[in-house]
Amino acid sequence: MTSGGRELLKWIALVLMTGDHVLTIFGFGYVPVVFELGRVAFPVFALVMAYNLAQPSADAGKSARRLALWGLVATPAAALAFGQILPLNVLLTFAVAAGAIWALERRQWALAALLCIVAPAVLDYAWPGVWLVLAAWAWFKNHGRRMHFLLGSWDWRRQRLYLVLPICVWACMGLLCLYNGNAWALLALPVMILGEVSAGIPRTGRVFYGYYVGHLALLAVLAAIVGG
Repeated sequence: MTSGGRELLKWIALVLMTGDHVLTIFGFGYVPVVFELGRVAFPVFALVMAYNLAQPSADAGKSARRLALWGLVATPAAALAFGQILPLNVLLTFAVAAGAIWALERRQWALAALLCIVAPAVLDYAWPGVWLVLAAWAWFKNHGRRMHFLLGSWDWRRQRLYLVLPICVWACMGLLCLYNGNAWALLALPVMILGEVSAGIPRTGRVFYGYYVGHLALLAVLAAIVGG
C-alpha cells in the first residue's frame, strides 16, 4: 500500500466521520447515505492504523502514548458534543489497541489481556473496535501487504485456509456490524483497495488528531447555539 493511498483513505474516513458526527450532535436522526457511509469511517481508520503498525519500523508504544494524549485532550470536547462521558472517545480506543500490540510484541500477556479484555468495556466501539485493529495488524504483519488481500486470496492449494484468508479480520468486522446494528461497515473492505492508489497526498501527521478535537469542540458549540 502506498503512502499517498493511506492518506487518501484517512481523508475519506475523516469526511465520513464528520458527516456522521453532524447527524449525531445536531440530532438530525437518520439521514440516508450519510448515516450508512458514517459506518465506514471507523473500520477504514482501524485498518490503516493496523497496516501502519505492522511495518517493521513502527513503534506501537509511541503511537499508543500519542493517541492516549490526544484522546485525553479530546475527552472534554467529546463529552460536550455527545452529552456523555462514556463510552470514551475513539482516539482512546485506538490508544488501547496500539498499547495491546506493544504488549503482545513484548509478550507482556497480563497487560495485553487487560487492554484486550477489560479496557474495551469503557471505549467507543468496545471489543470489536480494539480486536479489529489487532486482527488486521496480525494479518498485515504475517501475510498481507496489499489491501485487496482483505477480500481474500483464494489460492489455498499449498497453504492452510486460515493462512490465505483474513478470517479473523472478517470475524471482527462481523462483530463490528453487530455492535452497529447493521452491516454497512463491510463497505470498508472494498474501499481499502484505494490504498493501492499512487496518490500524491503528503502525510499530514498530527493534523488528524487536531481536527478530531477541533471539530468536536466546534460542533458542540454550534449545537449549543442552535439549541439555545
